[in-house]
Amino acid sequence: MTDTMKQAILALADGRIFKGRALGAVGHTVGEVCFNTSMTGYQEILTDPSYTDQIITFTYPHIGNVGINDVDMESDSISVRGLIVRAPARITSNYRAEQDMEGWLAENGVVGISDIDTRALVRYLRDNGAQNGVIASDDMPESDAVAMARGWDGLEGRDLVGQVSRPALEAWDTGSYHLDSTSFQTPELHRHVVAFDFGCKNNIFRKLADRGLKVSIVPAHTPAADVLAMNPDGIFLSNGPGDPAAVGYAVDTIRELLAVDVPIFGICMGHQLLSQALGLSTFKLKFGHRGGNHPVRDETTGKIEITSQNHGFAVRDDHVPAHVEITHRSLFDGTVEGLRVKGKPVFSVQYHPEASPGPQDADYLFDRFAELLND
Repeated sequence: MTDTMKQAILALADGRIFKGRALGAVGHTVGEVCFNTSMTGYQEILTDPSYTDQIITFTYPHIGNVGINDVDMESDSISVRGLIVRAPARITSNYRAEQDMEGWLAENGVVGISDIDTRALVRYLRDNGAQNGVIASDDMPESDAVAMARGWDGLEGRDLVGQVSRPALEAWDTGSYHLDSTSFQTPELHRHVVAFDFGCKNNIFRKLADRGLKVSIVPAHTPAADVLAMNPDGIFLSNGPGDPAAVGYAVDTIRELLAVDVPIFGICMGHQLLSQALGLSTFKLKFGHRGGNHPVRDETTGKIEITSQNHGFAVRDDHVPAHVEITHRSLFDGTVEGLRVKGKPVFSVQYHPEASPGPQDADYLFDRFAELLND
């Protein structure tokens, strides 16, 4: 267990230094410092592959009180580079807990920092934008930490999908977890979906299985011909980390799949890659959208959804092709949050309807996809 009195620093690339206490493993780490506004679900966030190479700051001050358990993992490992919290829980209190958070972080080699003014940090990132940073609890000099942050490549222009995508075909048939029965459901499966794994959260696969969809998960580099040879009723494009503009091989594959009359549903990275295949482009946001309280307007109905989000890039809407309709927009900054292809069973959203953590307002999108498979 980390010595909770051991000092640690957070050094940003522009030279700003925050001082606090060591959390998790002792050492140093570098990544893009960003923030998440969710009040619950820290385990799901920390194991979401979309957070690869990022250092997460939680705006909610008290993190770790319900501990860690195997059921709430969104992947097989912790994805973040580091963790920043105001007040980590020193006592775990939940009947589902199997381990305390700090011990879990230490076992997995995750370097963190606590007892810093996270409100000041978040306001700084909001005003100045997400930037590279270093957490150090191993007595690294401040000047060396700043130099490391400045020397790191960052996320823009980098393809991180290859680091997190499954290496081989995998079948998935497990539904959602029910607290009452303390078990995962085993739904009856009627249709077949091929899902590209760009860094997918497990709860997406569970939501698909809940709708009676057997899922064949394929690596990100899988050719379109191999996917079509599996005779899918539908194709799913998952979330994932890094710069979508750097994943050109996936864009080329999706463009080939669009020529076939098969339903396609994309989430987050999948939405961005589909958008590029349709002729749109992407750009890096100033500080990204991350949290479980983001309002989105459905442009087709006028309804507002409170959504779970995690993305640092977005789709440009300055040149929208005539066959593409923008269906959802963020009420925070007006950026594109969803689209569909006119006359084809193809749609995508930037946010996370599978939640985990987050609200369930957008759960209907999985029903929409399942209905398209049955048409």
